[in-house]
Amino acid sequence: MSATTASPRSTSPADTRPGTSPGPGTAADAGAFPADFAALAAADPEIAGVLVGESARQSETLQLIAAENFTSPAVLAALGSPLTNKYAEGYPGARHHGGCEIVDLAERIAVERARALFGAEHANVQPHSGSSAVLAAYAALLRPGDTVLALSLPHGGHLTHGSPANFSGRWFDFAGYGVDAATGLLDLDEVRALARERHPKALVCGSIAYPRHIDYAAFRDIADETGAYLIADVAHPAGLIAGGAAPSPVPYADVVCATTHKVLRGPRGGMILCGARLAERIDRAVFPFSQGGAQMNSVAAKAVAFREAATDAFRGYARRTVANARALAAALADQGLTLATGGTDTHLIVADTAPLGLDAGTARGRLAAAGIVLDTCALACPDGTARRTGIRLGSAAVTTQGMGGAEMARIAELIGAALRGDAAVRPRTAALVGGFPPYPGRN
Repeated sequence: MSATTASPRSTSPADTRPGTSPGPGTAADAGAFPADFAALAAADPEIAGVLVGESARQSETLQLIAAENFTSPAVLAALGSPLTNKYAEGYPGARHHGGCEIVDLAERIAVERARALFGAEHANVQPHSGSSAVLAAYAALLRPGDTVLALSLPHGGHLTHGSPANFSGRWFDFAGYGVDAATGLLDLDEVRALARERHPKALVCGSIAYPRHIDYAAFRDIADETGAYLIADVAHPAGLIAGGAAPSPVPYADVVCATTHKVLRGPRGGMILCGARLAERIDRAVFPFSQGGAQMNSVAAKAVAFREAATDAFRGYARRTVANARALAAALADQGLTLATGGTDTHLIVADTAPLGLDAGTARGRLAAAGIVLDTCALACPDGTARRTGIRLGSAAVTTQGMGGAEMARIAELIGAALRGDAAVRPRTAALVGGFPPYPGRN
């Protein structure tokens, strides 16, 4: 795709995304923002300057954080709407506040769109985040002290998968399974053996750093054999699943937890999918057990994202996101980095910078100085060896911007040059991203 061609989702005539201005701390170029920006600039120029600065940062640097993306103008419009004023504890038709007739409609639409998009019998769209969704799933199925199996944190598990710093590790007895140290792939034999040994109440599958598809059918077999609930945490691949570019856990898992941002390209938030049998338990675990009033502006924005994700354009985007990740992974290997699992099936890449003589923290610092934004994460290591970290990056945001295979090769070259200490990378990064503005026509 050429540098002057916007990605399919950014050609809406209602495109009112924030643009950029000369720099943070000013309210210049306010015309590039929605109409309400003028009111903000007048009332609070300090915060207006923060918005301007962040918009410039997003437009002038490469956004490779695997958990981030650019929402559509329609999603942003719903988030900034008067729906934020409405208190709506409870569920449609059974609220604890009056005046919910209109927001009830928004939530019903969001639920029906989520069910249709993922082929689920029931959907709860109220969770404020992916972590909130997981908390509710645990609350619905478990009691404090129950045993749970999940991918261990050093092998790519999430904080909600048993970290002692998180509610999950404090309230439940987690046992962690891992990946094969040589291949980086999930060791299903280990999972089965551990399940037979520990007899968990729940088995969790999902990761924040596993770049391959998960065999949900195999996890279902292990859960059935040991009498466990199966919880799939698809915070990262939910958008790929919606777009048909990754397998769905819905036919296999008792409960599916997801985020609505990342590849799905909606507002920051969470959702839960399940069968009708568990619907009431899930709903009560969200409200009143773990949350208060739903954020109705976010619920409406989720509905917008679900509608966008049900289109052929989004399905094409999901496929391009995977193709870009694979192209970027191959190009990074050519730059001398070692790829976890040898590549990727998804939007996510994990790479070891040690072959270039750099630890992950130093690598991230050099890349940040070059205008390349990404994360670090744990690398799988053999038992008894010191833990190491690598860099984690994703292709979702740059694909939304309209980049393709040629740009993935250029990104890998920029990353390689920055890691080798080339001080002239930043202008080349700016030149690349300048041809692919996240909000075309608004910068």
